[in-house]
Amino acid sequence: MRIITDYLARKEANPWADLLLLSAVFAVAFFLFLGRAPLLIPDEARYAEVPREMIERGDFITPRLNYVDYFEKPPLYYWLNAFSFRLLGETEFAARFFSALLGLGGVLLTYCIGRAAWGRREGMLSSLVLGTSLGYLVQGRLAITDMTLTFFMTGALGLFFMATRAGEPRAGGYYYLSYACAALAVLTKGPVGALLPGCVVVLYLLIGRRGHLLREMRPVKGFALFAAIAVPWFVLVSIRNPVFPGFFFITQHLERFLTAKLKRHEPLLFFVPVLLGGMFPWSCFFSSAVARAWRGGKSGESDPGLFMLLWAAVIFLFFTLSGSKLTPYILPMFPAAALLTGKAFSRAFDEGIAAMRGQAQFAAIALLAGAAGIALWGALMPDPRISRAGCAVIGAILLWAGILCFLAARRGRAVRYFFSLVLMLYIAEIAGPGFVIRAFERKRSLKELALIVRDRAGAGNTVFSYCFYAQDFPFYAKRRIAVVGAESELDYGRKLQGRRNPWFIKFRTFFRLWDSKGPLFAVIDRDDIPLLEKSVRTPVRVLGVQGDKELVTNR
Repeated sequence: MRIITDYLARKEANPWADLLLLSAVFAVAFFLFLGRAPLLIPDEARYAEVPREMIERGDFITPRLNYVDYFEKPPLYYWLNAFSFRLLGETEFAARFFSALLGLGGVLLTYCIGRAAWGRREGMLSSLVLGTSLGYLVQGRLAITDMTLTFFMTGALGLFFMATRAGEPRAGGYYYLSYACAALAVLTKGPVGALLPGCVVVLYLLIGRRGHLLREMRPVKGFALFAAIAVPWFVLVSIRNPVFPGFFFITQHLERFLTAKLKRHEPLLFFVPVLLGGMFPWSCFFSSAVARAWRGGKSGESDPGLFMLLWAAVIFLFFTLSGSKLTPYILPMFPAAALLTGKAFSRAFDEGIAAMRGQAQFAAIALLAGAAGIALWGALMPDPRISRAGCAVIGAILLWAGILCFLAARRGRAVRYFFSLVLMLYIAEIAGPGFVIRAFERKRSLKELALIVRDRAGAGNTVFSYCFYAQDFPFYAKRRIAVVGAESELDYGRKLQGRRNPWFIKFRTFFRLWDSKGPLFAVIDRDDIPLLEKSVRTPVRVLGVQGDKELVTNR
């Protein structure tokens, strides 16, 4: 153990050896059991089904969900998943592969940025902080766009910073790569991919009084490269679908930010617990890390700290002011927060833990409280989502982490404290997925019912989703489903295709079809079956049950 901690805490070491070690260690955390849980709804199912349909139709320009035009996101993540499906098959592992790969890539990028900013040890500690932040790991194991956005925004900002170092011989290449990453971020999630890095850069130039960098940034060639990567798809999709610009830029971005129209409104401080919980227990040290960076920035002694602070603050404030809030939105600030925290611990390695002793003890006590809480939850809840064995194991890991950290804090051993925390969090990352998969499976997945339909329903048999849109059903059943009497995110595409679309039908039409001679299949909430039975003459036969949903047929 001592040999490992001494190596990780060195101020100098071969960067390629470091990157290889980090890759090997965190590849296990990101990829272990990655394909065991079914796709979560709605997001994972959506980001798997759109690329599946792209492959099936051979159209990689116009995204479609359940064969209806779907313009909420740009195509890069769909393209990555389509490539993954071609390479690995249409599986849960393939759907999550690029999120996990880019999550691992973000850890390695953080190492490179920290090393360039301060030194090898700061880069290593920062990457360990990010890789053991459970909120970062969890989102890297999900088939959602946010980790891809985070990776490319980290690349855009990190490479820009690396280019600004005095005497940097590869500055031109770093600047161009930064522009390219910003363009790829735009292709992942829209204008925020360039807007937020741009705001960070402008503020850094102004506050840091580094306006002279404008000439070095190759703005003309850089923006030309950015446009060459980001613009062509937007032009092509707009030519094929003239309604796209208004819906995408106005409804999905401007109105999403300025209003609560999309029903994702949350309190102003919604992201405070998201950040503190997502990076716990490292978040216990944010106050000292931020204070040091701010003091250094004001005195002109620490431009790297000022840049990381602006990076984190701009993203956090932007989404805090947004009228639409979802938990993953602030993920792109996690690398910056990890860099600030890694720098604070590196200083503690040299100066001692006295300056952050109170925070270190608080984190240890919080871990002990968490251990007690999860153990009691598992013991007292009649049907906990995580098994009682899982609660016991996770509680034991937190308990041991709290004890080790409390003792190290009392004895003033910063190195032992840091690596005890890293080790126990890493063990939790390895052990956790195996125990929480059951919780994933119970989040309304319809995989089992969809597989029954895939085996039994012929090509001419219509499958209906009654009173709701079953997000994961098309992916697992490999077919389109008809939606009965329900509003959903497909409504915009339905309107584009006309109100008489046979795949969106009213209740009375469905009842008439149910009583016809042709066999029908429908996935339905158990509570809605009595009403269906009262409305039709043909008996309702149950083919399968999963959670509170049932697969029924009229034949």
